[in-house]
Amino acid sequence: MKNQFVLAVLSLGVMVLGINYAQAQETATTTVNINLADVISIDPGSVAKGGEVNFYYNTAEDYQTTQTIAIANSLIVTSAKEFDIYVKSNGKDFVNGDYKIPVDVLTITAKGGTMEGKKERIKIGKSDKKLVKKAPYGSKLTLDLDYEISGKDASKSILGKPTGVYTQTVTYTAAAH
Repeated sequence: MKNQFVLAVLSLGVMVLGINYAQAQETATTTVNINLADVISIDPGSVAKGGEVNFYYNTAEDYQTTQTIAIANSLIVTSAKEFDIYVKSNGKDFVNGDYKIPVDVLTITAKGGTMEGKKERIKIGKSDKKLVKKAPYGSKLTLDLDYEISGKDASKSILGKPTGVYTQTVTYTAAAH
């Protein structure tokens, strides 16, 4: 009987302490929000941002053969949505003072890099042309570009022009869908 009494007292103590412990608890809740904005950017590390591509015509052979300049990481894009890359020249000609070479001698080909989508080969012009179609969203997606002037175009449109540097600005635009 003495053992039953001790057991009853211990059981009552455990219940009382357990209840007091449970009553001493309190909870708090916090709401965590993730606020998203549509983001699309061309990374400052992109070679095309302030970069320069130089073609040199110093020999007869230079005018007769196709020159290709491959530029890795030309564009580095981060986008929260599927996007396209557009390219255009800021004028209809490469210019050296009063002398001009039509911009359509230049072909730009999207190839390589981590950026997916339908990559195109286009003759540059004054209006926007899609260089990459339906690229999926992603972070720091790279695009390698080939700049090319064919021997045929060089012989036809560049050969015979006065010596000097002919310049035109090429603009790339990343546009989300």
